[in-house]
Amino acid sequence: MRTIRAGEIGAYLFCRRAWWYALQGVESQNQAELAAGTKLHQRHSRQVLVASFLRALATLAFLAGLALLAYYLTTLLLA
Repeated sequence: MRTIRAGEIGAYLFCRRAWWYALQGVESQNQAELAAGTKLHQRHSRQVLVASFLRALATLAFLAGLALLAYYLTTLLLA
């Protein structure tokens, strides 16, 4: 018995005929659209990575600001 992958289940649920053709080894006729979709997903992946990095940077800047505020208030009260 062969292993069924999640992508196959998704393809089957989306279009049973396309899943069957892929199982038979028939190559899709919309290669340009598939390539464009792959490019779109790669671009989105990069955008998500950049957004995650910027969120981490913003969190660090916020924490640094809190630390500086705490230092300033502490020196103000102790002086």
